Amino acid sequence: MSTDRLAIDAEPRAVVGKKVKQLRREGMIPAVIYGINDPLTIQLENKMLRRVLRRAGTTNLINISIGTDTRTVLAREIQQHLTRGDLIHVDFQEVDLKVKITAEVALVLVGRSPMMEDGQGSDVLSLSSVEIEALPDDLIAEIEVDVSQMTSADEPLYVGDLSVPKGVEILTDPETAVARFEYNRLEVEGDEESEYEMTADSVEIIEKGKGDEDDD
Repeated sequence: MSTDRLAIDAEPRAVVGKKVKQLRREGMIPAVIYGINDPLTIQLENKMLRRVLRRAGTTNLINISIGTDTRTVLAREIQQHLTRGDLIHVDFQEVDLKVKITAEVALVLVGRSPMMEDGQGSDVLSLSSVEIEALPDDLIAEIEVDVSQMTSADEPLYVGDLSVPKGVEILTDPETAVARFEYNRLEVEGDEESEYEMTADSVEIIEKGKGDEDDD
C-alpha cells in the first residue's frame, strides 16, 4: 500500500523527436505526464529517476515537481533499451486521489502445501498477476498466494481464495486458478516410450518377413 510518497524534480521539455538522443547523452530522460490535465512533456535526471522507479514500480505514487507545480503520478510505461537496459522514455499517469483506478498486481507464492512433504512434486503459480481496483493511496504492489491452504493435488487455489487489504477489489474472475500442486514427471516415461517404439519396429520387420515368404 502507498504509505510513503516518493518525490522527484523534473524540468519542462521542449526537445522532441530524434533530438531526445542528445538529452540522454547529457544524462536526462524524456518523459510525459498524461491523465487529468493536458499532456506535459518533461525531462528527469537519469540516476535519480532510476532510483525512484526502482522503489515505486508501477503501483507506488510519485510526486513530480516541475517548478512550483507538483503532479501526483504513477509510472505506467517504462521503456528501456533491449540489451543495455538503459532508460529511454517513461509515461506517467496523473491521478486523482479521490478516484479509483485499476492496476496489474503481481502474485507471490508463500508457504508450503501438505503435499510437498513427500517430495514428489512442487507448488506452482498458475497465474502471474491479477487486476485490481483501488484508490491511488490504497494500491498494493503484490498479493501473497498462501499455498498452505491447498489440501489436495486435485484442488488448486483460485482468485476467490486470495486475501487483500480493505479498499482493494480484485477484478479478475474469482474462478480463475492461481496456484496448484504439480507432481514431478517420472523419468521412466521416456524409457517406456522407447521400448514401445522398439517393439513396434520389431513387429513391422516380422510382418515384412512373412510377406517375403508368401511371395516365395
